[in-house]
Amino acid sequence: MKIARLKRHKRIRKKVVGTQERPRLSVYRSHKNMYAQLINDDANSTLLSCTTLQEECKGKRGANIKAATLLGEILAKKAKDKGIEKVVFDRGGYLYHGCIKALAEAARKGGLVF
Repeated sequence: MKIARLKRHKRIRKKVVGTQERPRLSVYRSHKNMYAQLINDDANSTLLSCTTLQEECKGKRGANIKAATLLGEILAKKAKDKGIEKVVFDRGGYLYHGCIKALAEAARKGGLVF
């Protein structure tokens, strides 16, 4: 499973590149938590990061759909505050369903365009 995900991730990363105008929304999911960050690959810097371990996610922690939805909303709000509206979605080799889909749809609902 992990090897297949890493192969997919490598294949995706050949095409998906984040810039200052359109950073890469990178998603990582462990068994217990989820992490999302906006990355500028040109400058090799992280512009913004969110995780289900933050205080805003209190009560809805974990790597489940409810926590992913909340994480997507928080990420979109923080990105809007920083003036970021367009991103490139990097699903990290995970299949687009469940938690990854919930996070993406919540981020779109929050105003991010990808």
